[in-house]
Formats: sequence, structure tokens, C-alpha cells
Amino acid sequence: MKECNIGGQAVIEGVMMRNPEYTAIAVRKPDKTIHLFREPTKSLTKRFKFLKLPFLRGVVALVESMSTGIKAISYSARVAGVEEEELTKKDVIFAVIVAVFFAVVLFVILPTVITKYLSFNITSPVILNLIEGMIRVIIFLLYVVSISTMKDIRRVFEYHGAEHKVIHCYEAGMDLNVENVKGFSTLHPRCGTGFLMIVMVVSILLFSFLGWPGLIKRIVSRIVFLPLVAGISYEVIKLAGRSKNSVIKTIITPGLWLQKLTTREPDDDQIRVAIKALKEIIDNDNQEVKENA
Repeated sequence: MKECNIGGQAVIEGVMMRNPEYTAIAVRKPDKTIHLFREPTKSLTKRFKFLKLPFLRGVVALVESMSTGIKAISYSARVAGVEEEELTKKDVIFAVIVAVFFAVVLFVILPTVITKYLSFNITSPVILNLIEGMIRVIIFLLYVVSISTMKDIRRVFEYHGAEHKVIHCYEAGMDLNVENVKGFSTLHPRCGTGFLMIVMVVSILLFSFLGWPGLIKRIVSRIVFLPLVAGISYEVIKLAGRSKNSVIKTIITPGLWLQKLTTREPDDDQIRVAIKALKEIIDNDNQEVKENA
């Protein structure tokens, strides 16, 4: 298996692929042709080398993936004919802030508040943090299951599966064609969904060392330590992508199970879109933004 530093994301009727050099988006247009866009990958780690240090790079990657992902979804929606207006830089920043706020409320504040009223006089910080973590996982699962019933989200999940299959095929060193890609799994160890599950596991372990202070201190401590949790989780998911260690594989297994909810088997046309996106960033001779059938 070849070393791979490629990540991706499903977007509206398409796939975004990204490596350190290029970011590409392939979108199926209403007329059934495939629109391709590519630009140089922009990252703070290129300007500030110290941000590539372990744990720091995880925080940077999380923020940049949110920003890039929001822009990619907006771009794909316009190409697919769902939206008309392009997001400005201020719009993207606002969207990231709103997303972070929503995540903090839903996955930080709500679980610790619920735990407060379900503790039943339990005093062990370890058990209380475990309960809080389990509630966080349950809320996340309910959220994923609820959005998966939406038709548009199911389409995105199918493109998510196509993205994983194509990256698997590339990592295996096989030719990128529909027949080869179809033989691979929709589950991938470096998926962002798996990353979120690892974040939840790491948070349980880390917060157990902080005891169980009052509600306000507990919420503040969760928010303050989120960057550290993200940094540790990023290193775990990065290691999982290239490790054959049985312990690492066991750690990431819940994340793979979770991907069964966030990926679906794609059709041939969706696989073709994902192949186009990946080829656009690995073909160094092709420098033009283009549109292909």
C-alpha cells in the first residue's frame, strides 16, 4: 500500500479531494456533465512551520478542514444549481463560528448538564466522566441518524462512500476506474467521522483527570481543553491510517462502525465524480481549471 496524504469530503452532488499541493472539487451538474475546479491548497502550516508540530497540527487541520469544507459545500451547491450566491470570506468565518458554537452547545454543554441531573449521588469522577461521554456519544448518534433520513443527506453519504472507495483504490496502487473502485470498502480509518468518535473517547480519558468540579467550571474546562483533545485525536487518526498495530486498530474500530451510518454504497456515476476529483490533484501535468463530461 502506497503512502497517502490525501483527504476528502463529500459535497453537494460531488466530492472534494485535498493534498498538501492542491484542493479539487468535482461536481455533477444538472446537465449530467462533471465540473472540475482546482486551486493550490492554502494552509497556515506552509507559512508557520512550527504549526506542523505534533498536537498543534491537529488543531490547525480541524479549523482549516471546517473552513475548506464550508467553502467546498457552498461552491458545489452553486454548481449543482442548489444555490446562487457565493459565500464571502466573512460568511465563511461566521459559518465556522456558528458551527463551533453549535458543536459546543450540543456536545459539550448539553451532555455535562444532563449528567448533573442523572448522576444519582455518584461521586467517582471517572464514572461521572464515563456517563457524560456516553451521553455525548448517544446525542451524536441520534443527530447522525436523524439527518440520515433526509434525501439530500443520503446523497451526500453516497458520495462520502465514493470518496473512501476511490482513496482505498489509490492507496492500493490500482488503476482508478469504476470496476476497480467498486471492490473497495466505503469505510476508511482516516475518515473525519472516525476522528469525531476518537475525540469523544479521548475527552473521556482526559477529563477524568480533571475531576468533577462545579457545572460552570466543568463546562469551561471542556471548552479550554478542546484544542488538546483535537490535537491528540488527530495524532491517533493519523497513526491509524498507516499502522497495522492491533491496539490501534481496536481503538479506531468504533469510528469504522460509525461510518456505516455516514456512508452509503455509491452508484457508478458517483464513483466517476470521485475519481475525477482525485485525479485532478494527483495529475501534476494538468494545471487548468476545466469542465469535463
